[in-house]
Amino acid sequence: MEFHQFFFILLLVSLVELSDHNATAQEDNGSKCNIYQGSWVYDNSSKPLYGTSTCPFLGLDCQKFGRPDKDYLNYRWQPTGCGIPRFNGQDFLTKFRGKKILFVGDSLSNNMWRSLSCMLHAAVPNARYTFQVSKLSTFTIPEYGISVDFLKNGFLVDLVADKARGLVLKLDSISTGNQWLGYDVAIFNTFHWWSHTGRAKTWDYFQVGDRFVKEMNRMDAFKTALTTWAKWIDHNMDTSKTRVFYQGVSPVHVNGGEWGKPKNTCLGETEPVKGQSEYPGHNEGEAIVKTVLKGMAKSVNLLDVTAMTELRKDGHPSIYAGGGPKLNDCSHWCLPGVPDAWNQLLYAVLLVN
Repeated sequence: MEFHQFFFILLLVSLVELSDHNATAQEDNGSKCNIYQGSWVYDNSSKPLYGTSTCPFLGLDCQKFGRPDKDYLNYRWQPTGCGIPRFNGQDFLTKFRGKKILFVGDSLSNNMWRSLSCMLHAAVPNARYTFQVSKLSTFTIPEYGISVDFLKNGFLVDLVADKARGLVLKLDSISTGNQWLGYDVAIFNTFHWWSHTGRAKTWDYFQVGDRFVKEMNRMDAFKTALTTWAKWIDHNMDTSKTRVFYQGVSPVHVNGGEWGKPKNTCLGETEPVKGQSEYPGHNEGEAIVKTVLKGMAKSVNLLDVTAMTELRKDGHPSIYAGGGPKLNDCSHWCLPGVPDAWNQLLYAVLLVN
């Protein structure tokens, strides 16, 4: 490690403090600096860590699918009043040699999993690796004994088939949590599937206890399910052996009125919302997540990326997701892109411990 890198890490360790649900850095004057509050800085010297030619399992590769602009690749996250280290894949692999990391959640978890896998692969491009996509998808680098897995589970609670009612979403039941055990780091996420309607909805009934209902307030359902997950973690997860994170709610950008444009699409957006992360978001799931995590007995770290991600109206694939011009994706994220910053913050939080 070069001296300036070593000095920078020492500086970060001296600055960053962790609470159960947030990460803050200590400024010289004694006030606290939240690494999740700041702004996106355009820096064309801050090149992506990987790209089409260096990561064979990119997924949402917007450049490959014809996106004409590239400025979205050169924004880096800058907290107000403190610094975070640039992601160092070699350092990550060395520190987490022999460790197992798990992402559990929906396609936004998949977005972050692919991002981290590409970031690590780019650090050791000549190393042997395995990459397999299935219900439990996995990326491994045997030389370091590290595995980064993704388990698709969009609700975290049980979705079961019922002969009389069809698919039932059981808000107070988790029967598959044993799949989450035995990892050194586990990052959970659920939110987007709760808002699905029409053909996109993947359930027929909600169930709580013995009560079945065809419809209920979606945010009430989300809070009930997330509370079920929190209780499961409290009762079953040994957080002295497994670092548990909740991947914060990732905003969508389909309402141009939120950033002053009379349209309902992210298509054509090429720069972030101006200003800092105090930008007033409109994500009702964020407050629910913070309330539930605050009530937990076990230590769970919130990757509080909602406010910073609200600013990135330019980071979505839009019509460059590989499905043609009729598919306008303003929910997921181009890679390289915003999920790389999420993983940089994950790295920063893990680094100080």
